[in-house]
Amino acid sequence: MVMEKEKWKTKASMRHTTLCLVGFGVLAVVFVIIAMMVGSDNQRVIDFDHKWIGRIQGQEAPGWTMVAETLSWIGSTKVVIALILILLLFLLYIPRLRWEPLLVLCATGGSALINILLKNLFQRERPDINRLAQEYSYSFPSGHSMGAFALYGILAYLLWRMIRPMSIRIISLILCILLTLTIGLSRIYLGVHYPSDVIGGYVASGAWLALTIGVFEYWRHRKQSRLGGRTEAERQESLRGDGI
Repeated sequence: MVMEKEKWKTKASMRHTTLCLVGFGVLAVVFVIIAMMVGSDNQRVIDFDHKWIGRIQGQEAPGWTMVAETLSWIGSTKVVIALILILLLFLLYIPRLRWEPLLVLCATGGSALINILLKNLFQRERPDINRLAQEYSYSFPSGHSMGAFALYGILAYLLWRMIRPMSIRIISLILCILLTLTIGLSRIYLGVHYPSDVIGGYVASGAWLALTIGVFEYWRHRKQSRLGGRTEAERQESLRGDGI
């Protein structure tokens, strides 16, 4: 029975690796398509951006502006860094999660670096339609969107692995998705990003996150194979149970 359970865990880990790597490939191709259309000033992208800017900014009201500013602040660099540090401290406090802090750093730090490289590569100017906030860096892809996707994406992955009750797992996942989406929408509402900037940011960060998690899952798979399908924590528990 134990051997069957260990084999199942190993197979599950390999399935996760495959799904993540396939997801990375698909998202990378989608981002290249979006980037080529943005870079060539494709008329479909221009029409799409102006259509959705009009719809989203058409809801402008003092209450919505306050909400958008709050969400934009939550997605700002300083707040994201603070949240990452809190998450790292929490993970470092749990002995059995020895490699997860490195995973968080790779996912969030890599996403930030990719955003800087892509902004300087495309050098897209920000929209000048009804600007409610001021930003001075380039527009594509959205840094807030990439940062939110990386942070709350990796948080959702960790919570899904750590939390047992399915109901709490689903609630955590929904909250992470809502935060990511609303932070991106706030940037369009405030007039500092085109919708294609936000979508491009989500896709770029999603590709990086899929690759990062895929590599991590592959490493876990190889490690579990060496340990007979068990995690390191389970192996240590077994040794203590045997009186070693």
